[in-house]
This record gives sequence, structure tokens and C-alpha cells, in this order.
Amino acid sequence: MTAPVFVVDRFDTHGTGRYVLDGPEGRHAVAVKRLLAGEEVVLTDGAGRWAAGEVDGTEGKDRLIVRLGEVVEEPAQTPRLTVVQALPKGDRGELAVETMTEVGVDAIVPWSASRCITQWKGERGAKSLAKWRATAREAGKQSRRVRFPDVADAATTKGVASLLAEAEFAAVLHESATEPLASAELPASGEIVLVVGPEGGISPDELELFAQAGAQPYRLGRSVLRTSTAGTAATAVLLSRTGRWS
Repeated sequence: MTAPVFVVDRFDTHGTGRYVLDGPEGRHAVAVKRLLAGEEVVLTDGAGRWAAGEVDGTEGKDRLIVRLGEVVEEPAQTPRLTVVQALPKGDRGELAVETMTEVGVDAIVPWSASRCITQWKGERGAKSLAKWRATAREAGKQSRRVRFPDVADAATTKGVASLLAEAEFAAVLHESATEPLASAELPASGEIVLVVGPEGGISPDELELFAQAGAQPYRLGRSVLRTSTAGTAATAVLLSRTGRWS
């Protein structure tokens, strides 16, 4: 089992070589994980900086004392993969974020497609976005990542088209497409942007706008996946073919 990951906003040991992990992360390490002296941990800022450490002991119920190693930076992987995820119903959005994070996506863009049943507005939208970001953070820790995916503000269709126009490879998952995603020619670097539509499908106007931005339609297979699982399956296909899983 690899070492558990905890998120920190700094790595300062004040010259002692020992780091005090406190707050919610410290409480989780001490009271939930029940880590003991000698066990290994990883501390990260979630943006690529991390350090391995060894538990030296605990103080109370929410302070873990760690002998911290050298802080290093994990470079961003390439090509970078962004998934534009149409807003699903209920809690399926968090499911999509969780599994895409575990697979290895680099960025997730919530999309208010015209046929989305769910729409993020006002306070409800802010809370939903916060849930997506919290889910990405927790899934990043669970999957032992030190560079968590960015979860952007909700995008309009025009905003999505702009992202597609700037990408080295732009794709839209669509059941009517004839070319499989598994055979698409992918770039060795730069940005890959993939669009996953809502339960009601992507409208003809949206497809046309995305085509004008340079995005091509692709299919995953003969079956039609739900919007909450299609992005994860497609991410696995793409990452396995870019060499990032080798």
C-alpha cells in the first residue's frame, strides 16, 4: 500500500526538520487513519509540490508530527487533458469528477449545455461548484496524486468553443460519430480537450459551433454510456494512448 496523501499549504519546518500536520488533515491522520510512529506519509499542495515523510508521533487528537524529507516538484504531464463535462442530474456530477480524477484527468470544465436538466444558478450553482472541487481534492488524495485536477467555473457553450479552438486535439463524444476515439491521431504535447454531453444529448446548434471551432465527433463503442461515466471511459482511452500510462 502506498503512503497516504495529505494536503498542506506550506512545507515550513522552521529549521527543525519536523512538520506539524494539524487542522482537518491532522485530525483525519490521527483520529481516522490512526497513523503511528514509523509510518510513511506524503504531504502535497495539490499543485505538484510534495514531500515524503515519516510519522514521528502525535499530539492530542489532531496533530501529527512528521519528519519531513526534501520538497520536490512533479512536472505537469503532457499532453494535458481537459474534459468538458455537461452538468448531470443529482450527484452524478460528483461521481464523474471522482472517477475522472482517479483515472488522471488534468482539468474539468462544468458545462451548462442547452439540454442539461440541471442548471447552476446563484447560490445553488456556487455550492455545486464547491462540491465538484472538494470531490476532486479528495479523489486526488485517494488516488495518491500530488497534482490535482483544476475544476473551472461553469462554462457557456461559447466558452467551450473557445477552449476547443485553442486545443491541439479537440473532440466531442457523440453516438452518431463513425470514427472511434481509440483510433484518433493524438498529439504528443499540448492540450487535448474532450466534450461530454448531457443526458439529453448535444444539440445540433452546439455540435455545429464546436465543429466550427475544430472539434471532431468520436464514439467510444457500440453502447451509449451515461454522461457521468463517458468522460471517465474516454479519459482512460486517451491516456493509455498518449503514453502517460506507460
